[in-house]
Amino acid sequence: MQTYVVETEFQLDDWEFLKVSPMKGVMRIGRKGKLSPRYVGPYKVIRRIGQVAYEVDLPRELVAAHSVFYASMLCNCLGNPT
Repeated sequence: MQTYVVETEFQLDDWEFLKVSPMKGVMRIGRKGKLSPRYVGPYKVIRRIGQVAYEVDLPRELVAAHSVFYASMLCNCLGNPT
């Protein structure tokens, strides 16, 4: 059995930023090039899937994206998200 080391764990109902990577052929969020955002959000964590994956509540604009992300793709939102 394989074990995973997770540096960061998130709680349900936490608000987290989502890391976006500028890859070709992938849905583009915001601007392109040097001014493209590195993180978008914050989005609410709905549930934990296994040890390293989390499902987040995405808005309608990102309905084409999958809603489950690896823990390294999420970043803590400090402060009040509103």
